[in-house]
Amino acid sequence: MTTYDIAVVGGTGPQGKGLGYRWARHGHRVVLGSRSAERAEATAAEIARRVPDGRVSGASNADAAAGAQVVVLAVPYAGHDDLVASLADSLAGKVVISCVNPLGFDKQGPYGLEVPGGSAAESAARLVPDARLVGAFHHVSAPTLWGNDDYLHHEDVLVCGDDEDAKAVAVELARAVTSRDGIDAGRLRIARQLEPWSAVLISINRRYKTRSGTYISGIPGR
Repeated sequence: MTTYDIAVVGGTGPQGKGLGYRWARHGHRVVLGSRSAERAEATAAEIARRVPDGRVSGASNADAAAGAQVVVLAVPYAGHDDLVASLADSLAGKVVISCVNPLGFDKQGPYGLEVPGGSAAESAARLVPDARLVGAFHHVSAPTLWGNDDYLHHEDVLVCGDDEDAKAVAVELARAVTSRDGIDAGRLRIARQLEPWSAVLISINRRYKTRSGTYISGIPGR
């Protein structure tokens, strides 16, 4: 497996921290980004205690993104566009993986938000046209990512994008999470379906008090 230098923008949140932990366990160099470098460093130290031989550190979002080969956007949708625009210079030319889920919550439960342009991933692609945008890791459970299981065997990572080489990076990075390659789900516009699917999983989890995942069956060789 290729070893990457990965920046996780929003790496102090549950999803970002869990992904950073999984990648650090598998030998990738991980820099957690945050609006507060001190908070990022504290979260990195938390991962380092669980992965003593891992290469993980913390920095500001801008510094994390600037030094990485692969940048993962693991931030809330609120303020997403402003943050991505502020990092445009650091994201240009790089593989950028968006796992942002634009969701709303009300008394009836979670639901997908209407996003101008279709999806958060597509919004990021428009804001940084020189970046190689991929949508992936939307549905993996944050508590399970941080858990003790070696792999999340009951889940698959669905990957969408218009750059085949960039998609291949996300497909490979999925191995550290599920033990399997991610699944190529199609063009970047498929993010319009992948992002709100998280609302379905949250509803199922609440109803059945579980941590369900999305697993794709019927693919040859799996």
